[in-house]
Amino acid sequence: MSATQNRPARRVPVRRESPLAPQIRDLIAAAGGGHNEDLVADIVENALRLLRDVQRRGDVRVIATALRELRYAFRVFAPYAKKRKVTLFGSARMAPDRPEYQQAVEFARQMAAAGFMVITGAGPGIMQAGHEGAGPAMSFGANIRLPWEQSANPVIERDEKLITFKYFFTRKLTFIRHSDALALFPGGFGTLDESYEALTLMQTGKSQLMPLVLIDRPGGSFWKTWDQHVREHLLRNELISPDDLKLYQITDRPDQAVKWITRFYRNYHSLRFVKDLLVIRLQHPPAPTAIAALNEDFGDIVAGEPVCATEAKPEEREDDDAVALPRIAFGFDRKSYGRLRQLIDVLNGW
Repeated sequence: MSATQNRPARRVPVRRESPLAPQIRDLIAAAGGGHNEDLVADIVENALRLLRDVQRRGDVRVIATALRELRYAFRVFAPYAKKRKVTLFGSARMAPDRPEYQQAVEFARQMAAAGFMVITGAGPGIMQAGHEGAGPAMSFGANIRLPWEQSANPVIERDEKLITFKYFFTRKLTFIRHSDALALFPGGFGTLDESYEALTLMQTGKSQLMPLVLIDRPGGSFWKTWDQHVREHLLRNELISPDDLKLYQITDRPDQAVKWITRFYRNYHSLRFVKDLLVIRLQHPPAPTAIAALNEDFGDIVAGEPVCATEAKPEEREDDDAVALPRIAFGFDRKSYGRLRQLIDVLNGW
């Protein structure tokens, strides 16, 4: 008998029902019930625990405001859940006569023509350019309350898809949570912060993989210089892996950026984890020879079950999560997201 077999079975902790659970269920019923009642009950229970666990009023105010902002933002986005969206980042200080501004207008116009809605901050500069290009009907505005900026730009200020946030972290979560692609134009600290956060979330698997395109002015070097810094200081010092460089692309042509984004979804649809498997949903069913090639070319990121065609898993059916689409599944090592991005590129070549 192995040493493992000699070990006592690990006890799986069972969460006890809160003594207030019946009252919370009654409260939800009194409110008329609705979606995800079990999760709402958990939120209510945790909110009640604040009465004992958190004494500082300012800390509770942060929680209350964040919950209120996210609830409202999710409500605004809900009617457009099936529409692809691209988020634009860039400087609020970019004047309309700057080439970058005009590029942002053209990029947003082309993305809207391709069926993508545009999300951006609601301020001036690149944000207003994105709204001008896409038009109000295809735009979301995520405003941030600042001492010197209290109003949204004139394109989006009266639109029902304008959301105003107090906190940057709820605003940034909203950007990433509802995006299918990211486009970054030159900008300051905020733009660089958003670029690194988006890359970190994809690198660590904390967000969906999506196109991240860095758009320079014609002949410009803003993002090229940034890329040089990444390669010379992060990659050379082995602070990132070579495959992490596959998580972004650089161009100075808006039409090229549009092609990269739209082609990302030519065959690839979406992915999710189901227990130990990574399930990738596709537009077209894979051929057996293509699956064999994936196992051969990407065996370095397979941990467990090899790549195979599969039906929608019970968990996907329960959530009605793209169940009609063909899919593949495999045991992913959950760390090689740059390589996974390369695998998606291969899928889009089928």
